[in-house]
Amino acid sequence: MGDTGQSQASLADFCGFIRHTSLAIKDARRKDDTMITRNRLFPLVALLLLSACVVPTGPVEVTRFNRAAEGVVYGLGSFAVVVAVEAASDTSLAAAPYISAVAREMQRVGYSEKTTGSDVMAEIRFAVTNIARERSSPVSVGVGGSTGSFGSGIGLGVGINLGGGSSDQVETTLAVRIVRRSDNLVLWEGKASQVAKAGSPAAQPGIAAAKLAEAMFKDFPGVSGETIRVP
Repeated sequence: MGDTGQSQASLADFCGFIRHTSLAIKDARRKDDTMITRNRLFPLVALLLLSACVVPTGPVEVTRFNRAAEGVVYGLGSFAVVVAVEAASDTSLAAAPYISAVAREMQRVGYSEKTTGSDVMAEIRFAVTNIARERSSPVSVGVGGSTGSFGSGIGLGVGINLGGGSSDQVETTLAVRIVRRSDNLVLWEGKASQVAKAGSPAAQPGIAAAKLAEAMFKDFPGVSGETIRVP
């Protein structure tokens, strides 16, 4: 027994382990298991916290037209963002997030902002349509009220709901035309729209405007006449 105890002690010393009693070993194993569990859970918790900070938005449908085939060069010169002249005068506050989002994207693709005497105008229109849906039937009747620089209106739509229930939705639309000031020639135009659940962060004007503008100017000037869906 003495030789066995000495050989075990020598092996423990050689491997760098500390000799413990059986209770100490159990306690150490318990602590090790706790640390391993914590180490495994930490990345998961961090991922959940990160995902909570990301605002989910629906896909954006984008259609664009350009004159690249005619030799027009994009991303050069100065610009100013303006709301379409036919827009109501009381949309100035509502237009603010859209103006800001389009200005940011115009700068990103190469233009420089100039409030007066710019080479081109980025003329914007926007609309927010609230769609209320009947939940008591698989056949949903949607009534939409639209506001924004496209004007106001009311629409009626009928659809089949296969999901066993639906919620009110908000459709946000943004349209932009880049117009050359010297001759009022439309050099580029695009339209983007998305649908989000009413009351969700994605339906808020600031988030929706940024998402629509980013999708519209993706791979600017884009393929003329092509409709794409941007996640």
